[in-house]
Amino acid sequence: MKQILVFLFILTYSQIVAQKSSNAQRPNIVLIIADDLGYGDVGFNGQRLIKTPNLDKLAASGMIFSQFYAGTSVCAPSRSALLSGKHTGHTYIRGNKGVDPEGQEPIADSVITIAEILKQAGYTTAAYGKWGLGPVGSVGDPNKQGFDYFYGYNCQSLAHRYYPNHLWDNDLKIILEPNQNLTQNKIYAPDLIHQKSLDFIANQQADKPFFLFLPYILPHAELIAPDDSLLQYYKGKFEEKPYKGQDYGTQATGGGYASQAYPRATFAAMVARLDKYVGEVMQQLKAKGLDKNTLVIFSSDNGPHTEGGADPAFFHSSGIYKGVKRDLYEGGIREPFIAYWPKFIRSGSKSQYIGAFWDLLPTFAELAGTKAPLGIDGLSIAGVLTGKAKPQTHEYLYWEFHEQGGKQAIRQGKWKAVRLNVIQHPTAPIELYDLEKDPSETTNLASAFPEKAQELSLLMLKAHLPSALFPLGNQ
Repeated sequence: MKQILVFLFILTYSQIVAQKSSNAQRPNIVLIIADDLGYGDVGFNGQRLIKTPNLDKLAASGMIFSQFYAGTSVCAPSRSALLSGKHTGHTYIRGNKGVDPEGQEPIADSVITIAEILKQAGYTTAAYGKWGLGPVGSVGDPNKQGFDYFYGYNCQSLAHRYYPNHLWDNDLKIILEPNQNLTQNKIYAPDLIHQKSLDFIANQQADKPFFLFLPYILPHAELIAPDDSLLQYYKGKFEEKPYKGQDYGTQATGGGYASQAYPRATFAAMVARLDKYVGEVMQQLKAKGLDKNTLVIFSSDNGPHTEGGADPAFFHSSGIYKGVKRDLYEGGIREPFIAYWPKFIRSGSKSQYIGAFWDLLPTFAELAGTKAPLGIDGLSIAGVLTGKAKPQTHEYLYWEFHEQGGKQAIRQGKWKAVRLNVIQHPTAPIELYDLEKDPSETTNLASAFPEKAQELSLLMLKAHLPSALFPLGNQ
């Protein structure tokens, strides 16, 4: 009997050691997604008016992707594509749609998310920031989509306000008393949310991997920030055009944008604050000894906004690219993208790989030692990150957008096609661009290359599954 007990003890101990060894090989994953940050809003992509030292350092220490795309050009469907591994012709949430009393249309229970995959693989999972994929208690609740912990804005409409009257801690509504009735602005919610993310890192142990999703709301409109050193640095640096909005007070609503006397300085300060957050996340990882085996990804959910007094043209927020948020031209969907993982990613490396948000699910699954679900659109870029394997390449990338008459876009190699006014004219002629020669999409080549235009037009139909908002399936 004693020998049996000793054998069982040794077997159990061996399994524990093996599990710890396996966990030690798998990276922690920190995924930071800015809100409405343009390709050109960061120093490593050419920004000259706003300083982003922490992001520039992260980029110099890791890998910069110059051809990586968001899920689409607005919040909820872009995040749905990110978490589900499916582009917006297939992912469950394909448009921004609010539901009462607070939140957006919930992502379906049948959708398998990044968080569910990693949680099943033994990761601790947490999200701090903006959700927008289902109200608390619905099937789209982050706690029902694989996240052990959530803190922040469940509703993306509420996230229009930086001094909200409440946030959510899992299913617990956190009343921010100093901000009640939107009559005072005492607690700057992004700072509170960011501190929670730092606390989460501080509580992690090296022997169990974690997935930390940080969908920050900066620098989304409204343009407002604490009057601290970051804002003071930029005040007076730019000629300003004051913005008159819907101010905090008894008549304020949750979805408005406050007036701003210094919109340019405030936008710059908000980008700088986001940069500060990233620097503090990296410091916390290092303080815990977790930085060497943590994959940190930084990107943005779509291109720069024009609301609330924002001026993307002044800051060259889209870089050399055409378009902004809600466009499917490059400026609306091509995003800054950094991958940092000292254990495997070569410092100062750059990649021309053409990828998109839906590639992150299979990438994280591979790095966690598990399998991605069948039927997704994403391809793992683990080989790009580590240099250990030649990555697969996409036949094409596809996007759709359901506002402004409906839009579609597709990229295949150097070719990019855009179709506008899709809801009324689903087979309207497309615009065709050669991104190698014309990255700014200035010259429509559809008439010069009719066969390629026809090929990509047909691919748009192939890539799209009909939906209630965007039927397109009957022609």
